[in-house]
Amino acid sequence: MLAAYSLANDTEEHKNERSRAVQDGLKQAALIPLGVAKDAFELMDLAGKVVAIGNKNAVTDAAVAAMMARTAILGALLNVKINLKSIKDLSFVKDVASQVQEIESRVERKEKNILDQIDV
Repeated sequence: MLAAYSLANDTEEHKNERSRAVQDGLKQAALIPLGVAKDAFELMDLAGKVVAIGNKNAVTDAAVAAMMARTAILGALLNVKINLKSIKDLSFVKDVASQVQEIESRVERKEKNILDQIDV
């Protein structure tokens, strides 16, 4: 991404090439944390399984893991959102923003469901 900003912009052709490179970099900068959020959501599922059927001595550890995964998800999604603000491809922005919204709506419920299973 930083390399894209250092490209020449002295001619129209160079400006267009630089702009494309910057936009491609911004897309990657949005997609990588989106992948992190999706992976962390899977971790929440695993933590939920430990709470539900795992060793009773590990229940609180699993609850903390679920809370940490939630924080990782929300932090990653913040990075996605900030990058979407600079992307000009509206179709890409709409698609990724929809995925972000879906994950955000599911993560709060998932955490609540996991924590509601704990009897301490």
